[in-house]
Amino acid sequence: QVQLVESGGGLVQPGGSLRLSCAASGFTLDYYAIGWFRQAPGKEREGVSCISSSDGSTYYADSVKGRFTISRDNAKNTVYLQMNSLKPEDTAVYYCASGLSAIATMTSPNYWGQGTQVTVSS
Repeated sequence: QVQLVESGGGLVQPGGSLRLSCAASGFTLDYYAIGWFRQAPGKEREGVSCISSSDGSTYYADSVKGRFTISRDNAKNTVYLQMNSLKPEDTAVYYCASGLSAIATMTSPNYWGQGTQVTVSS
């Protein structure tokens, strides 16, 4: 059974850090690009970051550039999103998703995780 499972969300104060994990089962992440998305209440889902399978190139939305870092550990079949200097506007449910390319992942991914809540509040 193909699954993506996110973990690492929680409540953190502004300026704090969290590391989200996206663990894959039922398939090997090596050949897939992985993207992180988020959806805040009342807002549309937005792409946050993506890492390709081929050369590990990365993409970041302007709103998180310089604060978030995406990485992958193919040996653990896991992709991470390190989030630093968190702001209240980063509060959202964060999802990971996979696709055969970075563009495909960010536009029409083939698998989605169930999401993990991130709340940034004092």
